[in-house]
Amino acid sequence: MLRKLYLIVLVLTLTISPSHAMHIMEGYLPLGWCIFWYLVSLPFVILSYRTISRKLKSSPKERITLALNTAFVFILSALKLPSVTGSSSHLTGTTLGTLTSGPMSMPLIGVIVLLFQALLLAHGGISTLGANVFSLAIAGPLVAYAIYTLCRRLNLGKSIGIFLAAFIGSMATYVTTSLQLAIVFPDAQEGIWAAFTKFMSIFAVTQVPLSLLEGGMTLAVIRLLERTSSSTTSSITTSSKPVFGIREFLLSLGALICLTAPILSAYIDFGEGSDDRAGATVESLAPDYMPMPLFEGYEPSEALEPWLFVLQATLGIALFIWGYRLFAKRRGMKQP
Repeated sequence: MLRKLYLIVLVLTLTISPSHAMHIMEGYLPLGWCIFWYLVSLPFVILSYRTISRKLKSSPKERITLALNTAFVFILSALKLPSVTGSSSHLTGTTLGTLTSGPMSMPLIGVIVLLFQALLLAHGGISTLGANVFSLAIAGPLVAYAIYTLCRRLNLGKSIGIFLAAFIGSMATYVTTSLQLAIVFPDAQEGIWAAFTKFMSIFAVTQVPLSLLEGGMTLAVIRLLERTSSSTTSSITTSSKPVFGIREFLLSLGALICLTAPILSAYIDFGEGSDDRAGATVESLAPDYMPMPLFEGYEPSEALEPWLFVLQATLGIALFIWGYRLFAKRRGMKQP
């Protein structure tokens, strides 16, 4: 089965086109740097696989948490949202898994999500997958975990720790992306720092309001899971009938919003994507550089793209609902 999966992925990667929407686009890193970031990210992905395998062997119930974590990344990364800078970008969704399953659970989840987006939506890229995995699923989660740990040691309160971890972790992803590009495309006169500043003005500034939103959403979901865990045992003893309460209403409302946002992007101009602006900055910093996509092929039309994001959000929502129902059921069956 595993060999068949590898074969499918290999065949699909031969039909990838350049991306123009999220993270570092296909062709915008020289081959040497693509290999470098693959080599840097690969040990983390292997460690992540072993960590998840160990968790599942020790506690099969862990698959529920992993499903929720994966679904959250699928949902949030499908939301293309406008920013105050006039451009648009995406949320990351990696802090939920970082805080519930540990930062080493995220590299493998990041690979799954980024491969899905590269293969189906032509977002990101295969040659740049290593670089994008490092920024999204390694650097961001490690920073988020460090911030949360620091907040707890400083007794700032759990909610503050969760919010700051999600906010700064999301920002760290795009700061890392800015640094990755600045190293490859330094300013001819002022070097890497000047280029880093230019990329930061695109990625990081755009991401500030979106990271604030992500902090609030991550905190809300963690609190939802905690309240479900603490209240299900008592409620299940008083009624055997399913009840549509406030939590279910909020989940349904959130799902509706997450499905609506990608559709709105088809009819409302959310502004140029932040990575499109980064591509223009690359061209200004290195006018002689010609993007060399290693994997060209399928790329969805502008009309189809929002509906593919709807598909991604739908898959994420379905997975989250499945995981949440099992989570509530397991906690409800737990003996006090």
